[in-house]
Amino acid sequence: MATRREMLLRSAQVAGLLAGAGLLPATAQAAWNKAAFEAKNLADATKALGGGAPAESKDVTITGPDIAENGAVVPVGAATTMAGVKQLLILVEKNPNVLAAVFDVGASVEPAFNTRVKMGQSSNVYAVAVMNDGRTLYAVKEIKVTLGGCGG
Repeated sequence: MATRREMLLRSAQVAGLLAGAGLLPATAQAAWNKAAFEAKNLADATKALGGGAPAESKDVTITGPDIAENGAVVPVGAATTMAGVKQLLILVEKNPNVLAAVFDVGASVEPAFNTRVKMGQSSNVYAVAVMNDGRTLYAVKEIKVTLGGCGG
């Protein structure tokens, strides 16, 4: 009987072989945008995802604690009531890679998501709505971290 660790290792090896052969589903390959995830600021991340210049908007909301006790698991949420949203993003300004999450929004999906992010230090956190017409709208919230989550 294979151990859990062996099974995970085999699964990773198979996924690597499939990716190398170009046999992963197109949705899995399309979801990865290396330039966006390697961006160092809000403007670069939204540009890599096809959005325009970011503008602050009251129609986009971000939720999260004012103070996070543990930066390894900070609950945050992004939402908007506007129609025509293509993607909702969550960015953490002072993380090595600012883009923490990308949610694709279709016509039948409510643009409201909650997740947990890792934060190495206190930082501004952005909820960004990339619209179908190319506009990029955002809301920002400062979250203070008392215990770092990125190797701290």
